[in-house]
Amino acid sequence: MRLSGYKKIISVYDKARILVIGDLILDEYIQGKVDRISPEAPVPVVWAEKHSFVPGGAANVAYNISALDAEVCLAGVVGDDENAAELSGALKKRGVDISGIVRDPRRHTTVKTRIIAGHQQVVRVDWEHTHPLPERVNGKILDFVSANIDGFSAIIIEDYGKGVVNEELLSGLLSLAVKEGKIVNVDPKEENFQLYRKVTSITPNRKELENAVRNLKLTDTTNNFKLNNDKITSVEQAGKAADQVMRYLEMESILVTMGEQGMALFEKDGRSITIPTVAQEVFDVSGAGDTVIAVFTLALACGATKAEAAHIANFAAGIVVSKLGTAVTSRAELLKKIKEHASRGVR
Repeated sequence: MRLSGYKKIISVYDKARILVIGDLILDEYIQGKVDRISPEAPVPVVWAEKHSFVPGGAANVAYNISALDAEVCLAGVVGDDENAAELSGALKKRGVDISGIVRDPRRHTTVKTRIIAGHQQVVRVDWEHTHPLPERVNGKILDFVSANIDGFSAIIIEDYGKGVVNEELLSGLLSLAVKEGKIVNVDPKEENFQLYRKVTSITPNRKELENAVRNLKLTDTTNNFKLNNDKITSVEQAGKAADQVMRYLEMESILVTMGEQGMALFEKDGRSITIPTVAQEVFDVSGAGDTVIAVFTLALACGATKAEAAHIANFAAGIVVSKLGTAVTSRAELLKKIKEHASRGVR
């Protein structure tokens, strides 16, 4: 696709409105330095110098979309606690509509606290509940989606395995989405692959695709691909695995992130493309998967083909991994990256 084509898609991002549903996480960072070992135990003492909070999980996906000037609405669950207020405030500052978030006093707001000395993470502490949502909370989220689905261009399901993405909720959500002809893309959790039947696309990494084949017990010998303890090491193997998963779950495509090998898109009609990474320097891959599904879905909602959307998502991922910490990109930054590659004859 030529630069003008990418520009046309990205220029209408602000016309789209995306619904993100999933596990909401508040990422807490305590940063400092270490110059001694504790006398109480053989552990480093971190002298804290900086304390910050950023949206994580499905909340980070929503932030990625908002940073690209599209409208985004977030649905999920938080506790009735101070961390919920911290997360809500951070999202409002980033232009995210939080009207779909339900407060449940019986759950913690999920918080991941990372203590960092210099550039080295010393320890991570997680506060979370991972049991499936009760029927009354599922009902509140589904009622919200049902009342507002006409206004959404596409839906993203962000599954971090914290209980929000459960069989009851997905069954009701997909029934509404299919009826309304909505794009539904999933950033999957490997234990829940059987729940994603008839979604539009999923965006697993290589390991998640391997585990999908194992967890779904897919052993299609006609496709000459069977995973036991073997791993996917090539794009060809990824294609065979993706073909099995697509046919079994009746979905349109799978976009696989392949690390240093870039991305590979496989579609149900047999078409596939391999997209080399455009990252020149990789500082931090945290949140890159969130960026991929956000940009891939947003591009589809703005009229891109799946191949075009995958290329744009690859450019966005190349930008965010070159930044420290969980990061996002803007329309101007994304167009600049694409233009740089176009000037070198890269398509």
